[in-house]
Amino acid sequence: MNLVFRQLFDPISSTYTYLLGDSGAGEAILIDPVFEHVRRDSALLDELGLRLVTTLETHAHADHITGAWLLKQKWGSRIAIADVAGAENVDQPLRHGDRIPFGHRHIAVRATPGHTNGCLTFVLDDESVAFTGDALLIRGCGRTDFQQGSPERLYQSIHEQIFTLPADCLLYPGHDYRGLTVTSVREEREHNPRLGGTASAEDFAGFMRNLGLPHPKLIDLAVPANLKCGRPGQDARPTEDPIWAPLRFTFGGIWEIEPLALMERISEFQIIDVREASEFNDALGHIPGAKLIPLSSLRDRMAEIDSTRPVVTVCRAGSRSAQASVMLSKAGISKVANLAGGMLRWRAEQMAVNGESP
Repeated sequence: MNLVFRQLFDPISSTYTYLLGDSGAGEAILIDPVFEHVRRDSALLDELGLRLVTTLETHAHADHITGAWLLKQKWGSRIAIADVAGAENVDQPLRHGDRIPFGHRHIAVRATPGHTNGCLTFVLDDESVAFTGDALLIRGCGRTDFQQGSPERLYQSIHEQIFTLPADCLLYPGHDYRGLTVTSVREEREHNPRLGGTASAEDFAGFMRNLGLPHPKLIDLAVPANLKCGRPGQDARPTEDPIWAPLRFTFGGIWEIEPLALMERISEFQIIDVREASEFNDALGHIPGAKLIPLSSLRDRMAEIDSTRPVVTVCRAGSRSAQASVMLSKAGISKVANLAGGMLRWRAEQMAVNGESP
Protein backbone atom coordinates (compact mmCIF):
# COMPACT_ATOMS: atom_id res chain seq x y z
CA MET A 1 0.00 0.00 0.00
CA ASN A 2 2.90 2.36 0.78
CA LEU A 3 5.05 1.28 -2.16
CA VAL A 4 6.48 4.04 -4.36
CA PHE A 5 7.81 2.94 -7.74
CA ARG A 6 9.40 5.01 -10.49
CA GLN A 7 11.14 3.94 -13.71
CA LEU A 8 13.75 6.46 -14.85
CA PHE A 9 15.70 6.52 -18.12
CA ASP A 10 19.09 7.57 -19.46
CA PRO A 11 18.74 8.21 -23.21
CA ILE A 12 22.50 8.01 -23.88
CA SER A 13 22.98 4.41 -22.70
CA SER A 14 19.28 3.39 -22.76
CA THR A 15 19.67 2.46 -19.09
CA TYR A 16 16.72 2.18 -16.73
CA THR A 17 17.12 3.27 -13.12
CA TYR A 18 14.46 2.15 -10.66
CA LEU A 19 13.35 3.88 -7.47
CA LEU A 20 11.49 1.82 -4.88
CA GLY A 21 10.28 3.44 -1.69
CA ASP A 22 8.16 2.90 1.38
CA SER A 23 6.27 6.18 1.75
CA GLY A 24 5.15 5.33 5.28
CA ALA A 25 8.71 4.81 6.52
CA GLY A 26 10.23 7.43 4.22
CA GLU A 27 12.97 5.11 2.93
CA ALA A 28 13.97 4.21 -0.61
CA ILE A 29 16.46 2.29 -2.74
CA LEU A 30 17.76 2.95 -6.24
CA ILE A 31 18.64 0.16 -8.65
CA ASP A 32 21.32 0.93 -11.28
CA PRO A 33 21.71 4.71 -10.80
CA VAL A 34 23.59 6.58 -13.54
CA PHE A 35 26.43 9.01 -12.75
CA GLU A 36 25.07 11.85 -14.90
CA HIS A 37 21.61 11.68 -13.27
CA VAL A 38 22.51 11.92 -9.58
CA ARG A 39 20.95 15.40 -9.36
CA ARG A 40 17.77 14.22 -11.06
CA ASP A 41 17.41 11.19 -8.82
CA SER A 42 18.17 13.19 -5.66
CA ALA A 43 15.59 15.80 -6.63
CA LEU A 44 12.96 13.11 -7.07
CA LEU A 45 13.76 11.60 -3.68
CA ASP A 46 13.47 15.05 -2.09
CA GLU A 47 10.15 15.80 -3.76
CA LEU A 48 8.72 12.42 -2.75
CA GLY A 49 9.88 12.86 0.85
CA LEU A 50 12.11 9.77 0.74
CA ARG A 51 15.57 9.11 2.15
CA LEU A 52 17.90 6.95 0.09
CA VAL A 53 19.22 4.04 2.17
CA THR A 54 20.84 1.76 -0.45
CA THR A 55 21.92 1.77 -4.08
CA LEU A 56 21.95 -1.62 -5.80
CA GLU A 57 23.80 -2.67 -8.95
CA THR A 58 22.52 -5.51 -11.10
CA HIS A 59 26.13 -5.94 -12.33
CA ALA A 60 29.31 -4.01 -13.20
CA HIS A 61 28.04 -2.15 -16.25
CA ALA A 62 29.99 -1.75 -19.50
CA ASP A 63 27.95 1.09 -21.02
CA HIS A 64 27.62 3.70 -18.30
CA ILE A 65 29.15 4.69 -14.96
CA THR A 66 27.14 4.20 -11.80
CA GLY A 67 26.06 7.10 -9.58
CA ALA A 68 26.36 5.00 -6.42
CA TRP A 69 29.41 6.73 -4.95
CA LEU A 70 28.11 10.26 -5.55
CA LEU A 71 24.75 9.32 -4.05
CA LYS A 72 26.49 7.95 -0.98
CA GLN A 73 28.26 11.30 -0.52
CA LYS A 74 24.90 13.11 -0.57
CA TRP A 75 22.64 10.67 1.27
CA GLY A 76 24.94 8.41 3.29
CA SER A 77 23.40 5.48 1.42
CA ARG A 78 24.96 2.02 1.33
CA ILE A 79 26.44 0.64 -1.89
CA ALA A 80 25.46 -2.94 -2.74
CA ILE A 81 26.81 -5.06 -5.61
CA ALA A 82 27.54 -8.77 -6.10
CA ASP A 83 30.37 -10.04 -3.91
CA VAL A 84 31.87 -11.95 -6.86
CA ALA A 85 32.23 -8.69 -8.82
CA GLY A 86 35.21 -7.83 -6.61
CA ALA A 87 34.41 -4.11 -6.62
CA GLU A 88 35.95 -1.50 -4.31
CA ASN A 89 34.05 0.92 -2.03
CA VAL A 90 31.26 -1.62 -1.43
CA ASP A 91 29.28 -1.46 1.81
CA GLN A 92 27.23 -4.59 1.27
CA PRO A 93 28.62 -7.37 -0.95
CA LEU A 94 25.56 -9.27 -2.18
CA ARG A 95 25.04 -13.00 -2.37
CA HIS A 96 22.16 -15.17 -3.52
CA GLY A 97 19.37 -15.13 -0.93
CA ASP A 98 20.26 -11.77 0.65
CA ARG A 99 17.54 -9.25 1.46
CA ILE A 100 17.78 -5.48 1.11
CA PRO A 101 15.25 -3.65 3.30
CA PHE A 102 13.68 -0.25 2.66
CA GLY A 103 11.18 0.70 5.33
CA HIS A 104 8.84 -2.23 5.86
CA ARG A 105 9.51 -3.68 2.40
CA HIS A 106 12.49 -5.54 1.01
CA ILE A 107 14.16 -6.77 -2.16
CA ALA A 108 15.36 -10.38 -2.41
CA VAL A 109 18.60 -11.10 -4.27
CA ARG A 110 18.85 -13.87 -6.86
CA ALA A 111 22.16 -14.67 -8.54
CA THR A 112 21.68 -14.81 -12.32
CA PRO A 113 25.19 -15.05 -13.83
CA GLY A 114 25.81 -15.54 -17.52
CA HIS A 115 25.99 -12.03 -18.91
CA THR A 116 28.70 -11.44 -16.27
CA ASN A 117 29.71 -13.48 -13.24
CA GLY A 118 28.19 -10.88 -10.95
CA CYS A 119 24.74 -10.43 -12.49
CA LEU A 120 21.90 -10.25 -9.97
CA THR A 121 18.12 -10.13 -10.28
CA PHE A 122 16.22 -8.24 -7.57
CA VAL A 123 12.76 -9.51 -6.62
CA LEU A 124 10.22 -7.47 -4.65
CA ASP A 125 9.11 -9.14 -1.43
CA ASP A 126 5.68 -10.21 -2.75
CA GLU A 127 7.19 -11.50 -6.05
CA SER A 128 4.96 -9.19 -8.07
CA VAL A 129 7.92 -7.39 -9.64
CA ALA A 130 11.52 -8.29 -10.52
CA PHE A 131 14.42 -6.27 -11.88
CA THR A 132 16.47 -8.41 -14.22
CA GLY A 133 19.35 -6.10 -15.15
CA ASP A 134 21.04 -7.36 -18.31
CA ALA A 135 20.32 -11.03 -17.69
CA LEU A 136 16.87 -10.93 -19.27
CA LEU A 137 15.72 -8.09 -21.52
CA ILE A 138 12.34 -7.62 -23.18
CA ARG A 139 12.29 -10.32 -25.90
CA GLY A 140 16.04 -10.57 -25.56
CA CYS A 141 18.90 -10.99 -23.09
CA GLY A 142 22.35 -9.67 -22.29
CA ARG A 143 25.27 -10.65 -24.51
CA THR A 144 27.61 -13.41 -23.32
CA ASP A 145 30.84 -12.71 -25.24
CA PHE A 146 32.78 -10.67 -22.65
CA GLN A 147 33.16 -10.15 -18.85
CA GLN A 148 33.05 -13.86 -18.00
CA GLY A 149 29.94 -14.33 -20.14
CA SER A 150 28.56 -17.82 -20.68
CA PRO A 151 25.41 -18.70 -22.68
CA GLU A 152 25.04 -21.97 -20.79
CA ARG A 153 25.09 -20.23 -17.42
CA LEU A 154 22.75 -17.48 -18.59
CA TYR A 155 20.22 -19.99 -19.94
CA GLN A 156 20.31 -21.84 -16.62
CA SER A 157 20.04 -18.62 -14.57
CA ILE A 158 17.01 -17.37 -16.46
CA HIS A 159 15.15 -20.66 -16.41
CA GLU A 160 15.91 -21.44 -12.76
CA GLN A 161 15.78 -18.00 -11.13
CA ILE A 162 13.53 -15.82 -13.30
CA PHE A 163 11.16 -18.14 -15.16
CA THR A 164 10.31 -19.83 -11.84
CA LEU A 165 8.74 -16.62 -10.54
CA PRO A 166 4.92 -16.31 -10.75
CA ALA A 167 3.71 -16.05 -14.35
CA ASP A 168 2.18 -12.62 -13.72
CA CYS A 169 5.36 -11.23 -12.13
CA LEU A 170 6.32 -8.06 -14.00
CA LEU A 171 9.90 -7.93 -15.25
CA TYR A 172 11.76 -4.65 -15.58
CA PRO A 173 15.04 -4.83 -17.55
CA GLY A 174 18.26 -2.89 -17.14
CA HIS A 175 18.02 -1.54 -20.70
CA ASP A 176 15.76 -1.29 -23.68
CA TYR A 177 16.75 0.17 -27.03
CA ARG A 178 13.27 0.31 -28.59
CA GLY A 179 11.32 2.22 -25.97
CA LEU A 180 9.74 -0.84 -24.35
CA THR A 181 9.34 -0.59 -20.60
CA VAL A 182 8.06 -3.81 -19.00
CA THR A 183 7.27 -7.44 -19.69
CA SER A 184 6.22 -10.46 -17.61
CA VAL A 185 7.44 -13.95 -16.79
CA ARG A 186 4.63 -15.48 -18.84
CA GLU A 187 5.43 -13.35 -21.90
CA GLU A 188 9.13 -14.12 -21.88
CA ARG A 189 8.63 -17.83 -21.22
CA GLU A 190 6.36 -18.01 -24.24
CA HIS A 191 7.65 -15.38 -26.65
CA ASN A 192 11.32 -14.61 -26.01
CA PRO A 193 12.88 -15.58 -29.36
CA ARG A 194 16.22 -16.52 -27.82
CA LEU A 195 15.26 -18.75 -24.94
CA GLY A 196 11.47 -18.95 -24.64
CA GLY A 197 9.06 -21.55 -25.93
CA THR A 198 10.79 -24.80 -26.85
CA ALA A 199 14.30 -23.31 -27.25
CA SER A 200 16.88 -25.61 -25.65
CA ALA A 201 20.15 -24.66 -23.99
CA GLU A 202 21.94 -25.79 -27.15
CA ASP A 203 19.68 -23.64 -29.32
CA PHE A 204 20.37 -20.66 -27.10
CA ALA A 205 24.15 -21.19 -27.04
CA GLY A 206 24.26 -21.45 -30.82
CA PHE A 207 22.26 -18.24 -31.16
CA MET A 208 24.42 -16.28 -28.69
CA ARG A 209 27.76 -17.39 -30.16
CA ASN A 210 26.80 -16.02 -33.55
CA LEU A 211 25.49 -12.56 -32.64
CA GLY A 212 28.56 -10.78 -34.01
CA LEU A 213 28.05 -7.66 -31.89
CA PRO A 214 30.60 -4.80 -31.85
CA HIS A 215 32.66 -4.20 -28.72
CA PRO A 216 30.86 -1.83 -26.28
CA LYS A 217 32.17 1.70 -26.88
CA LEU A 218 32.56 2.65 -23.22
CA ILE A 219 33.67 -0.68 -21.77
CA ASP A 220 37.29 0.39 -21.17
CA LEU A 221 36.09 3.43 -19.22
CA ALA A 222 32.90 2.15 -17.61
CA VAL A 223 33.97 -1.22 -16.21
CA PRO A 224 37.01 0.07 -14.26
CA ALA A 225 34.93 2.98 -12.93
CA ASN A 226 32.11 0.67 -11.91
CA LEU A 227 34.52 -1.66 -10.14
CA LYS A 228 35.18 1.39 -7.94
CA CYS A 229 31.40 1.93 -7.60
CA GLY A 230 31.60 5.19 -9.55
CA ARG A 231 34.14 6.94 -7.33
CA PRO A 232 35.89 9.50 -9.54
CA GLY A 233 39.68 9.35 -9.91
CA GLN A 234 41.96 12.04 -8.51
CA ASP A 235 41.99 13.94 -11.79
CA ALA A 236 38.24 13.68 -12.38
CA ARG A 237 35.87 16.29 -11.01
CA PRO A 238 32.17 15.45 -10.88
CA THR A 239 29.82 18.26 -11.77
CA GLU A 240 29.38 20.39 -8.67
CA ASP A 241 26.27 22.21 -7.53
CA PRO A 242 26.21 25.97 -8.15
CA ILE A 243 27.90 28.00 -5.41
CA TRP A 244 26.72 31.46 -6.50
CA ALA A 245 23.48 31.07 -4.51
CA PRO A 246 21.78 28.51 -2.25
CA LEU A 247 19.79 26.68 -4.90
CA ARG A 248 17.67 23.53 -5.10
CA PHE A 249 17.44 21.34 -8.20
CA THR A 250 13.95 20.05 -9.04
CA PHE A 251 12.98 16.77 -10.71
CA GLY A 252 11.66 18.94 -13.53
CA GLY A 253 15.23 20.06 -14.22
CA ILE A 254 14.99 23.62 -12.83
CA TRP A 255 17.29 25.36 -10.35
CA GLU A 256 15.21 27.21 -7.75
CA ILE A 257 15.93 29.78 -5.05
CA GLU A 258 13.76 30.25 -1.98
CA PRO A 259 12.26 33.71 -1.27
CA LEU A 260 14.27 34.27 1.92
CA ALA A 261 17.56 33.36 0.21
CA LEU A 262 16.78 35.82 -2.58
CA MET A 263 15.81 38.58 -0.16
CA GLU A 264 19.02 38.19 1.85
CA ARG A 265 21.18 38.68 -1.27
CA ILE A 266 18.84 40.65 -3.50
CA SER A 267 21.44 43.19 -4.60
CA GLU A 268 23.54 40.44 -6.18
CA PHE A 269 20.90 39.40 -8.73
CA GLN A 270 19.12 40.65 -11.80
CA ILE A 271 15.46 39.95 -11.15
CA ILE A 272 13.51 39.41 -14.34
CA ASP A 273 9.73 39.44 -13.91
CA VAL A 274 8.15 37.60 -16.86
CA ARG A 275 4.50 38.37 -16.13
CA GLU A 276 2.47 40.61 -18.39
CA ALA A 277 2.57 44.38 -17.84
CA SER A 278 -0.92 44.39 -16.33
CA GLU A 279 0.28 42.00 -13.58
CA PHE A 280 3.42 43.90 -12.66
CA ASN A 281 1.55 46.42 -10.49
CA ASP A 282 -1.48 44.30 -9.57
CA ALA A 283 -2.44 43.19 -6.06
CA LEU A 284 0.71 41.04 -5.74
CA GLY A 285 2.99 43.91 -6.71
CA HIS A 286 6.56 43.19 -7.81
CA ILE A 287 9.93 42.67 -6.17
CA PRO A 288 11.88 45.90 -5.67
CA GLY A 289 14.39 46.35 -8.48
CA ALA A 290 12.73 43.77 -10.74
CA LYS A 291 12.83 44.36 -14.50
CA LEU A 292 9.66 43.55 -16.43
CA ILE A 293 10.25 41.44 -19.54
CA PRO A 294 7.09 39.42 -20.30
CA LEU A 295 7.70 35.81 -21.29
CA SER A 296 6.14 36.54 -24.67
CA SER A 297 8.88 39.12 -25.34
CA LEU A 298 11.83 37.38 -23.73
CA ARG A 299 13.43 35.92 -26.87
CA ASP A 300 13.46 39.33 -28.54
CA ARG A 301 14.79 41.18 -25.48
CA MET A 302 17.65 38.89 -24.37
CA ALA A 303 20.14 41.68 -25.07
CA GLU A 304 18.69 43.67 -22.15
CA ILE A 305 19.96 41.05 -19.69
CA ASP A 306 23.58 41.17 -18.48
CA SER A 307 24.92 37.66 -19.09
CA THR A 308 27.76 38.20 -16.59
CA ARG A 309 25.45 38.63 -13.58
CA PRO A 310 23.23 36.00 -11.92
CA VAL A 311 19.56 36.09 -12.93
CA VAL A 312 16.46 35.15 -10.96
CA THR A 313 13.24 34.77 -12.95
CA VAL A 314 9.87 35.53 -11.36
CA CYS A 315 6.19 35.15 -12.21
CA ARG A 316 2.93 34.69 -10.31
CA ALA A 317 3.36 31.06 -9.21
CA GLY A 318 6.69 29.94 -10.68
CA SER A 319 5.63 28.14 -13.85
CA ARG A 320 6.17 30.81 -16.50
CA SER A 321 9.40 31.86 -14.85
CA ALA A 322 10.59 28.24 -14.86
CA GLN A 323 10.18 28.27 -18.63
CA ALA A 324 12.00 31.58 -18.77
CA SER A 325 14.93 30.16 -16.79
CA VAL A 326 15.28 27.33 -19.31
CA MET A 327 15.20 29.79 -22.20
CA LEU A 328 17.90 31.93 -20.61
CA SER A 329 20.10 28.91 -19.89
CA LYS A 330 19.82 27.77 -23.50
CA ALA A 331 20.76 31.30 -24.59
CA GLY A 332 24.07 30.94 -22.74
CA ILE A 333 23.35 32.62 -19.39
CA SER A 334 24.96 30.19 -16.97
CA LYS A 335 23.76 31.57 -13.64
CA VAL A 336 19.97 31.38 -13.72
CA ALA A 337 17.47 30.36 -11.05
CA ASN A 338 13.70 30.44 -10.73
CA LEU A 339 11.97 31.96 -7.69
CA ALA A 340 10.26 29.02 -6.00
CA GLY A 341 6.53 29.63 -5.78
CA GLY A 342 6.74 32.99 -7.53
CA MET A 343 5.08 36.12 -6.19
CA LEU A 344 2.51 34.07 -4.32
CA ARG A 345 5.26 32.60 -2.12
CA TRP A 346 7.05 35.94 -1.92
CA ARG A 347 3.94 37.65 -0.58
CA ALA A 348 2.97 34.74 1.67
CA GLU A 349 6.39 35.03 3.35
CA GLN A 350 5.81 38.79 3.77
CA MET A 351 8.69 39.99 1.64
CA ALA A 352 8.85 43.61 0.47
CA VAL A 353 7.03 44.61 -2.75
CA ASN A 354 6.58 47.67 -4.89
CA GLY A 355 3.59 48.69 -7.01
CA GLU A 356 0.92 46.93 -4.98
CA SER A 357 -2.54 48.16 -5.88
CA PRO A 358 -4.55 49.61 -2.98
